[in-house]
Amino acid sequence: MPATQGWPTRAETAADAAAVRRVLLSAFDTAEEADLVDALRQDPAWIDGLSAVAVDGEGAVAAHALLTRCAIGDRPAVCLAPCSVLPEHQGTGAGTAVTRAVLEAARRRGERFVTVLGHPEYYPRFGFERASAHGVRMRAAVPDDALMVLSLDGTAVPAGVIRYAAAFGDI
Repeated sequence: MPATQGWPTRAETAADAAAVRRVLLSAFDTAEEADLVDALRQDPAWIDGLSAVAVDGEGAVAAHALLTRCAIGDRPAVCLAPCSVLPEHQGTGAGTAVTRAVLEAARRRGERFVTVLGHPEYYPRFGFERASAHGVRMRAAVPDDALMVLSLDGTAVPAGVIRYAAAFGDI
């Protein structure tokens, strides 16, 4: 994965697991997201090459983004979650760089659809649109503007209920 916005990015390796966990623990208020990533590494939804990191000038992991298998109805898709940046690097483009890198890696692999449940002011910069406009929803009640979808190849996003990996729990 090339450098994006001044931040070199690459696929996560097994040697990065502890550093990724540190980023997640620093970026979120609880260990829930860090535990989720650890569980997803053991889940069939894990896709090698679709967990990416952005590294600083010393090669230390500064940001992380993960795509895992999900489905929209009966159509395969990937889920962007979680994305995290060390607090000292937030607002520097590290999160944007690693998110663009993982989305591009998915595009190169032939993935077509991406879902995200996240900040409605952040994810549209990557092309995400409100999921409800495409007939996409979750079983759980979530804010309408927070659930978004992206077509990586311009194909119409299929309508349906998103089915996540077991590690996400009952959402």
